[in-house]
Amino acid sequence: MSSEITKAIQYICEDKGLAPEAVLETIEVALAAAFRKDFGNKLQNIKVKFDPETGDMKVWDEKVVVEDADVEAQEAAFAAYIERKTAAESQHEELVEEEPLRFNPKNEIMLKDAVVVKADAAVGDVMVTPLDVPAAFGRMAAQTAKQVIIQKLREAERETIFGDFKDKEGAILTGTVQRREMRGVLVDFGKISGIIPPEEQMRGEQYIPGRRIKVYVVSVAMGSRGPEIILSRSHTGMVQRIFEKEIPEIAAGVVVIRGIARDAGVRSKVAVATEDEGIDPIGSCIGQRGSRIQVVIDELGGEKIDIIAYDEDPQTYIAHALSPAKVGKVELNEAGKTAVVSVSADQFSLAIGRGGQNVRLAAQLTGWKINVAQEGGEGEQQYSSEENPEAEGETAP
Repeated sequence: MSSEITKAIQYICEDKGLAPEAVLETIEVALAAAFRKDFGNKLQNIKVKFDPETGDMKVWDEKVVVEDADVEAQEAAFAAYIERKTAAESQHEELVEEEPLRFNPKNEIMLKDAVVVKADAAVGDVMVTPLDVPAAFGRMAAQTAKQVIIQKLREAERETIFGDFKDKEGAILTGTVQRREMRGVLVDFGKISGIIPPEEQMRGEQYIPGRRIKVYVVSVAMGSRGPEIILSRSHTGMVQRIFEKEIPEIAAGVVVIRGIARDAGVRSKVAVATEDEGIDPIGSCIGQRGSRIQVVIDELGGEKIDIIAYDEDPQTYIAHALSPAKVGKVELNEAGKTAVVSVSADQFSLAIGRGGQNVRLAAQLTGWKINVAQEGGEGEQQYSSEENPEAEGETAP
């Protein structure tokens, strides 16, 4: 019997990735619950020590010694406290007083009763009363133990998985597309699945079951049914992490990403800077003959990347952000945080971009509303970054 239990614990630990101590504690809690149900009573604080090697058990009732008290008076004081608290809550007020102490016969024993068992008992002592262990727990006790073990093991497994994935917030993971659920996409990581909600999906991207996919972990929270993992394919953090992986200067902190604006799956603008005068931040990201940036583009499924030189001067930064267009003049309205950018007629369409994408991403990157004005040519034309906002990007952290 004992060897079977030991083997079961070893199997559970290996299969669920749990610590043996956690499993043993779970079994002891289950046995205590089973003992209380079949052989104890609700006023006993049952504790069990189980030896998986021998199968032996020690069972005892454990209580803390407290000062003598008038239980009826305590209950009356508590009832009055509840009335005051309820009245305060009905007035949307907070009752500023501590909850009165109540004697708990399950976990506590009064000093006058404790000294009968142990003459030198003192307040704060822990009284341990050994209990006889029956030859067999009985069918009901075994069933109770089994149910509690299953429940506790599920909880322990969820906590283990939660701990493993909580550390991965802000990271990129590779999983397998399972299926669509409502409008979301479930991605399998082996022990658990995460979901890509509609707002975190890339426009036009196909999520085919069985396909391996890289995703950005937005958040990990513990829900009522276990860890809930929110994933993204459109988050700017995904671009950030890929740059950190593929560009050594960014990984080392020599080149810093100062902002990202993204129209996921189509185009991103990435602003970079460095304090090292001997390093070209844009060249570091592009690499020889575009080798580095091509790897990033491939990782993002062909998404185009504009590398922008960050500048503390808003006029210069805005001019850079509208790349590949060449900008003539940038006028700022500090109060409304609006910029009017003048470009020549042959640069007007390039500055705006298809569907206004270029000027819109430049505005998101810099944090300025940008109005592009044409100089020269036939008639004057203007275009605002707030026009036709069909593709939302976001500023990088």
